[in-house]
Amino acid sequence: MSSSTAYQYPNPQQIFYQQYESVRRDEVVGILLALFLGAFGVHHFYLRRTGLGILYCCFFWTGITSILGLIECFFMPGRVREFNAIQAAGIAAALGIPMPGWGPPVNVADAAGSPAAANLQPGTLPACSRCQRTNVPGARFCAGCGVPL
Repeated sequence: MSSSTAYQYPNPQQIFYQQYESVRRDEVVGILLALFLGAFGVHHFYLRRTGLGILYCCFFWTGITSILGLIECFFMPGRVREFNAIQAAGIAAALGIPMPGWGPPVNVADAAGSPAAANLQPGTLPACSRCQRTNVPGARFCAGCGVPL
């Protein structure tokens, strides 16, 4: 049984999205867990940070973890997004496909004069030719190394 595609699955992107939906976390749930059950570290268990969750459970009686849980409400959206990005990258790597919706950084300044410039999608982030860091659209200097874009 030979396959003409480079992928070993019939539709790897569909499998990616199915697996991603089963492991992704919701930002609102993370915030609510940190707000109401933060003293017990439930928000850490939600993001699979078992060690911190156990630590919070051990010290919930002190009241310090309640204060920390309240403060961590403000950091939960970023932590949930980071968790989801790590999960997505792991699933894509396991399937042997690039991250759907992501690609290599494109240097818009270098590509502007090339025939492929017409194929650039709107919203493409410019990449620094020196450090390959992506920058916000309209940036004149690289945020990583400071060279002009």
